[in-house]
Amino acid sequence: MLRHHPHLVRFADVEADLDLLIDRAINAIMDGEPTDDEILGHYVHIASLVRAVSFREGKLLEQAVERLAKANPNILVLTQSLKLPLVKAAMEAVAGNDWSSLDGVKLDCEAPAKGSYTPDLIIVNRARHTAYILDLKRSLASYGDTSRLEELKLKMMASAMVLPDWLYKNQKRLMVDAVEVAIVDGASRPSDHATGIWALSELDDLLEIDGVADCMAELRLRFSIRVQQLLETEARKALGLDRAPVRDPAAMSSAVTAALHPRISLNGPSRSYEEDLAARSCDDDDLRDRLDDDGFKDVDEAQDDEPVPMFVRVGFARRPRH
Repeated sequence: MLRHHPHLVRFADVEADLDLLIDRAINAIMDGEPTDDEILGHYVHIASLVRAVSFREGKLLEQAVERLAKANPNILVLTQSLKLPLVKAAMEAVAGNDWSSLDGVKLDCEAPAKGSYTPDLIIVNRARHTAYILDLKRSLASYGDTSRLEELKLKMMASAMVLPDWLYKNQKRLMVDAVEVAIVDGASRPSDHATGIWALSELDDLLEIDGVADCMAELRLRFSIRVQQLLETEARKALGLDRAPVRDPAAMSSAVTAALHPRISLNGPSRSYEEDLAARSCDDDDLRDRLDDDGFKDVDEAQDDEPVPMFVRVGFARRPRH
């Protein structure tokens, strides 16, 4: 394995912990109780599962990054009470200026603010005195060309301007010299670091740990298998396929017998009209021979008896052959 960083993590070393995280996520998805929906009907459980998966996958990614980051002793991951104030001066600064021109600007986190932003994770590299504000998305595809992504970036950049002061005051005088923001795409589509977009497959470089991307890929694979099993089970319930009809053995026997000895060919033989006539002619001769051999009476004498079965061809209409 080609090493790029001094620290390494292998999936085998963290398999038990990551599997536990997957189990918790799946249990949380299953615990949800959907409300009745007139439009979705009995498919509401499937829709509820899909919504829960979208939420729980994001949380799963956060927890996995926190666990894997432990392979680098220089990394500190903050996950609790991360409500960063959106200071008015910071919002105005990032809205009216190029991001690169704000390098070195630091604002007071207790200045007048309008709202707040809560990142998924704050990662501090104590060796580099650098902090990263991370927002992990299961997929950026849902953002499309909307303005939501730009609004998210503005909030993250405004938060970055107050983060050094916030860390110093709220995290035991923790000091950093740089703050960087990154939106991590869980689907690992092409990244664009110039605009703050990182692929999940690039986490090795962000955490300076080899093997993180591989571990995250295996985590998502195992989670996807469990999720698809849940969806398949729920879909079978919605379609009623989980309840196999119990058939009466006698009825099954009769059905098998009928299949082995059909009385009528439903679509007719694949032969011409003339061939049909010839075949029926042979059948009539055989029938007369058997009637004579069995000592049956003439038709006139047996007019009160049951009618003789006749060959009947049924099927789709076919063009007559000339």
